[in-house]
Amino acid sequence: MNKADSRRIGHYLEQRGYRVVASAESADLIVLNSCVVRQSAENRVVGRLNALKNLKRVRPGLIIALTGCLVTPSLDRLRKRYPDVDFFFPAGALPDFIGSPVTTPTASPAPDGPTAFVTVIEGCDNFCTYCIVPYRRGREKSRPPDDITSEVTALVNQGIKEITLLGQNVDSYGHDLSPASDLADLLERLNRIPGLMRLRFLTNHPKDMSLKLIDRVARLDKVCEEISLPVQSGSDEILRAMGRGYTAGDYLNLVGEIRRRIPEAGLSTDVIVGFPGETDAQFEATFNLLSSVGFDKVHVAAYSPRPETLAARQLTDSVPGPVKQERRRRVEALQKTTAGAINARLEGKQVAILVEGQKDGRWQGRTRSGKLTFFSAPANYRGQIVNIEISKTSPWALQGKLVIP
Repeated sequence: MNKADSRRIGHYLEQRGYRVVASAESADLIVLNSCVVRQSAENRVVGRLNALKNLKRVRPGLIIALTGCLVTPSLDRLRKRYPDVDFFFPAGALPDFIGSPVTTPTASPAPDGPTAFVTVIEGCDNFCTYCIVPYRRGREKSRPPDDITSEVTALVNQGIKEITLLGQNVDSYGHDLSPASDLADLLERLNRIPGLMRLRFLTNHPKDMSLKLIDRVARLDKVCEEISLPVQSGSDEILRAMGRGYTAGDYLNLVGEIRRRIPEAGLSTDVIVGFPGETDAQFEATFNLLSSVGFDKVHVAAYSPRPETLAARQLTDSVPGPVKQERRRRVEALQKTTAGAINARLEGKQVAILVEGQKDGRWQGRTRSGKLTFFSAPANYRGQIVNIEISKTSPWALQGKLVIP
């Protein structure tokens, strides 16, 4: 979501005569797009703001703007805390302190690769007890299907081959529109756009993901078989305390349905360890769920209280830091073994990837199920779908050679 917001902000500034520069030291305007979903993310933003203080003392004319989830309605408090910041604007907004366009507006900026993010719904109505998103990005608000279709079409006309649809809870898309719509219908509509090769979407909520949506993923040729489905915990008690609205059994039933309808699906999930009150037995329930499902990717974070959330206001952060970190390490070690075994099954097989660009002299792209794949070749394959015969695997990526038709 922040990448999509940054793209919009950059395009907005380019229309007003600005151009991107290589470093902060040579900039006239610096826009910091902040994330505070975890304490570590907030710490990085604060560290960057502190570093920019010195730059502004050397160059007093430098303009610094702050956006994203660190920006709250309490602007007076923010101005006192960050006196070197000239402008603040909320997540999802545009810097309206900049003047009128000095160039002819276009639908979207020129792409620097074959993939792009498109936001389809902002905000969240779920109010999970640990999550700050509804307080910083507001309630759910869907974009009209015509607007999304126009943006995707414009991006495809500029050379984009793959679109990822974004929402804090993408499964809620369309319920607030008149007439009401849903993500499954939106995928069906976008699937018809000529020139578009692949469609992805994230992030799903287990209580809101519909069988209709699973059917569209199974049936539509451009929709990739990659599903992000955050479980957060395998303990029903912790799930209740988190306000997630489903049980571990509900989650496993949903996974079973996905794998029945889409056997080749790549599944990823998010997990929070050390939530207030989490016992050893409750953590083991999470560990056992992860072990039994066998995810392609697991993003694990140690719980950190976020101001304003119910968990921060009503629950004690009772799990000691070393215990949280040990639980996180156990999940990471399990996932390394699991992903390694899953990826090893692809050795000697062919996979189709959309080539996104180069890294360290090798081409890279992803399979339809989301697996990062590398290969070497002298020609330019950016934006093409190519077949790769896999010769080496690891938990994190695949490597192989180009298969010439």
